[in-house]
Amino acid sequence: MNELATTATLLGVFVLVLLAGGLWVALALMAVGLATIFLMVSVPPGAVMATTIWGSVNSWDLAALPMFIWMGEILFRTKLAEDMFTGLAPWMRRVPGRLFHVNVLGCAIFAAVSGSSAATTATIGRMSLPELKRRGYDERMAIGTLAGSGTLGLLIPPSIILIVYGAATEQSIARLFIAGIMPGIMLAVLFMGYCAIWALVQRDRMPVPDERVPYLTRLWQTRRLFPVLALIAGVIGSIYGGFASPTEAAVVGVVLALLLSAFSGTLTRASFMDALRQATRTSCMIVLILAGAAVLTVAMGYTGIPRELAAFIGSLELSPYALLAALTLFFVVLGCFLDGISIVVLTTSVILPMIEAAGLDIIWFGIYLVLVVEMSQITPPVGFNLFVLQGLTGYNILKIARMTLPFFLLMIIAVVLVVAFPQIALWLPQTMLSR
Repeated sequence: MNELATTATLLGVFVLVLLAGGLWVALALMAVGLATIFLMVSVPPGAVMATTIWGSVNSWDLAALPMFIWMGEILFRTKLAEDMFTGLAPWMRRVPGRLFHVNVLGCAIFAAVSGSSAATTATIGRMSLPELKRRGYDERMAIGTLAGSGTLGLLIPPSIILIVYGAATEQSIARLFIAGIMPGIMLAVLFMGYCAIWALVQRDRMPVPDERVPYLTRLWQTRRLFPVLALIAGVIGSIYGGFASPTEAAVVGVVLALLLSAFSGTLTRASFMDALRQATRTSCMIVLILAGAAVLTVAMGYTGIPRELAAFIGSLELSPYALLAALTLFFVVLGCFLDGISIVVLTTSVILPMIEAAGLDIIWFGIYLVLVVEMSQITPPVGFNLFVLQGLTGYNILKIARMTLPFFLLMIIAVVLVVAFPQIALWLPQTMLSR
């Protein structure tokens, strides 16, 4: 055990050195995996790498990945965010917190069609932050709500990171998607509740209410929400109803996104090619990370480190709650240095045996993991949402992190609720399977 612990420590240091040197995450993982096989195992490294990479990316479930990314890129270039703001804002006039709720609801809706945390934050923030500032809303609160709500892109389906987790653990991506709905809504409600309480306590920092909008005018403006709601219903409804697999639903989403873009007048040859090009880049990056992590996973499997580590954790006889508390701290610290997808693919093979030994549901653990990874999106120094907001506002990343602290604490509450009441994540998948 001591020898394996020393080996694991050296491998961990090697990975950190390569990452600190600026090497791509995927190449760093692959390099460590190949070095491990070459030095410690009597098998041909080239053959192992070739078969492992092919096996990790030759998955029908992964076909949904580029399609959902493409759908999000298409919608990123439409007037969707503007339409959501126009449709939602008139209904928030009498709600404590008023237009802060538009940030939360806008992010939740856009998350349901983009699957990306960074895209959600950038799209909604680009439109809402100048508007909230113009109307006199507190800037710290506006940035905080946007940073926190932007993380919903990781949880509310279609979630790119849930596709990656499903492929890595060989779990049903459809069940993972449906399992993310209730926790995503719960998190949005927590954010909106905080906004309302803050507005009631800090009345002097809220602007004068806007002029009252006639009821019929509000109804007329709400029509601009219908296209995106139809898109969400088409994608998520087809999966929940059992009419389409996630991959087939992704194709439906792309077609609907193209139609929505065409009807809104934003679909041009340039925007089409730009969306396709960016989706290809993002997809290739994620698949390359998956391939690198697969090589490292196989290498570690040869050394026996995951098996021994799981046995060691089991010998400690930790309760499931103690194990989850330790993992939460571990993932939050790891999230300070790696992006969410890298965390999932790097740790899944090691953590999964412990989770199975503790008797925890693998689908439920995926939702828990995404919630914790969401927290890492707003923790410096590598919180992606913080970088996006730094680009939008020009503020120091640590200053933005302080603004988002209340929402980080709300995410901790969400994690506690999901751990205490697992049915929050498991009820909908169970009803889906019983249909």
